Amino acid sequence: MPPLKAVADAHRRLLEVTAPLTDEQVRTPSLLPGWSRAHVLAHLTDNARAFARVSALALRGELVDAYEGGRAERDAIIEGLAAGNAHSHRDGLTRHLTALEAVWSQASPADWELPVRYRNGDLAEVVRMRWREVWIHLVDLDLGVSPEEWTDDFCHHTIEFLLPRLPDGVALRQTDGPARWSPDGEISAVRDVEIAGPARDLAAWLTGRPTHRLTASELPELEPWPAHPEPAPDRSRAAG
Repeated sequence: MPPLKAVADAHRRLLEVTAPLTDEQVRTPSLLPGWSRAHVLAHLTDNARAFARVSALALRGELVDAYEGGRAERDAIIEGLAAGNAHSHRDGLTRHLTALEAVWSQASPADWELPVRYRNGDLAEVVRMRWREVWIHLVDLDLGVSPEEWTDDFCHHTIEFLLPRLPDGVALRQTDGPARWSPDGEISAVRDVEIAGPARDLAAWLTGRPTHRLTASELPELEPWPAHPEPAPDRSRAAG
């Protein structure tokens, strides 16, 4: 089963931290270069709408793009929604998060293997993509949420998803648990570079978010974010 409860928990946290926002705070820059908090909120809102559409049609056996107009449509929607005030952002988030979870509640255990065009995955992967989107962009909102709130399950999932960003010869070692990772899945006795740290810091580093507890002689430059049909504005700080 995909992490439905974990996504619902992330949604509740998102609504909690945005509940007291004022219009001025919404217009404040986020941690994503070039995006205000309003842009991040607009992205999270419309991502929920797009995923609800993809999921609902997948349950009917239909394959569709998340955005029929591609990147241009996505960007235009975000810009339009970003112009709203704090109330409109909260209202949009609440409506579309509720609608997305309602669509997923209709899925049977077998339905999670239904194909979707988005990332050429299945319906379960849409849930996992939403999980990443919400928790990573919660950090970008700069409202007191940091990777310290990420669960162990989320960190391990995110690290495994982002392993393609590691250059050859680099391995990761978790210092607050037994896990080790490498891009090729092979953990040899000798590696050119081993980066060690708590799982939350390893995950944060791979997502391009700030971290301060990693040990390595030098942190290597990461490879691009795994291929995505609709990349975020800055690939080194993307999500999903």
